[in-house]
Amino acid sequence: MAPNPTIMQAVEQLNYRVTVGDIAAQTGLNINQAEQALLVLASDAGGHLQVAESGEIAYQFPRNFKAVLRNKFFRLRLQEWWQKVWQALFYLIRISFGLILIASIALIFIAIAIILIALNSSRDNDSGGDFGGDFGGGTIFAPTFWVGDWWFWVFYPNYDSPQYQYRRREKPELNFLEAIFSFLFGDGNPNANLEERRWQEIATVIRNHQGAVVAEQIAPYLDELGSGYSQEYEDYMLPVLTKYNGRPEVSPDGQLVYHFPELQVTATQQETQSVPSYLREHSWRFSAASSGQILLACGLGAANLVGALVLGNLLAAGTVAAQIGGLVAFVQSIYWLLLIYGVAFLTTPLIRYFWLQWRNTKIAKRNQQRQQRTNFLKQATAELNKKISYARQFATQNIISQENLAYTTETDLIEQEIERKDQIDAEWQRRLESGS
Repeated sequence: MAPNPTIMQAVEQLNYRVTVGDIAAQTGLNINQAEQALLVLASDAGGHLQVAESGEIAYQFPRNFKAVLRNKFFRLRLQEWWQKVWQALFYLIRISFGLILIASIALIFIAIAIILIALNSSRDNDSGGDFGGDFGGGTIFAPTFWVGDWWFWVFYPNYDSPQYQYRRREKPELNFLEAIFSFLFGDGNPNANLEERRWQEIATVIRNHQGAVVAEQIAPYLDELGSGYSQEYEDYMLPVLTKYNGRPEVSPDGQLVYHFPELQVTATQQETQSVPSYLREHSWRFSAASSGQILLACGLGAANLVGALVLGNLLAAGTVAAQIGGLVAFVQSIYWLLLIYGVAFLTTPLIRYFWLQWRNTKIAKRNQQRQQRTNFLKQATAELNKKISYARQFATQNIISQENLAYTTETDLIEQEIERKDQIDAEWQRRLESGS
């Protein structure tokens, strides 16, 4: 089984020496998953177990463990290669919708121009006039195309404006083809990692309180707390206890507090970490494209749809289009695809806009509920303060340092016993004296 990439990243961020509690807090995984993943990673990457005298375990990894794994696992090399390939493929997919729009507009209006020229030419022949002259006092319509730096503008909109030059230095702006995709489909789920964030923040709150908390300190990071007896008896804490191997403790007043021994064990001194006061869900944004890009996309979409309707009218009006052949015949064969694309190009963002409004309303309501729980905690009653004070009795931090190790797999057991001879003799002497 290949190691978990999330665990590998967490080990790097924690400076290659970790405990199960460190990994669980960093990744949001439950204790059992974190322990199993660490054992797999240590086995495959040449990591070492460091056992403290208290029986707690720290895992020490070499700084080149990723290179070791890369050489060992073909699957990891394949994943890295596929990530690079997928980035290129996804970029092509994103810009393809803009390219299709430009191609659709070009085909439609070129076909319209060819049909109009053919119609005028046919009328000229019927009236004995020369092609290219005046027809009934009018001028034959002949489309012209300007060729210049428009292609660069499509990929790099407003490239000559000082505002764009500044934004490009500070934050890259979507090019027009990327903006088309963003206008149609948005920019992904802003809460895709919501559950991961939820459990990371819960674990951070528990560690900031040195492994002992009350339910009111965790409630701002949960969704449904239940109602009635379910909320009164704090059933919503059961998933947290299960995930982090917590233990409920009962105060003399019959109040519940929660103790998480495995999150109290750490490989290094843990300072209080910044954590949001409640779990904030991000609102869905309609598009990352600029307002100018959105307006241009709407304009081009409207032009595409109107052009498709005009073309359809010309194709259905007479037999000249059928006699022309060539490009017009090709456009006629795919006309319904062009029309469907034109309709979908404008209706998809419209439907998505109203759907996002509905979804953001629900997100705002959930955020408000969590914030209210935070306000309740800040305005704690005397009873709640008493419960929090009782929880502090279980608060502690167990640091596995190099000095209090009883055993490590980095060196031979006999060598360790020789190095720790004085310490072992002192421990035996202490036990003999305490037993006498």
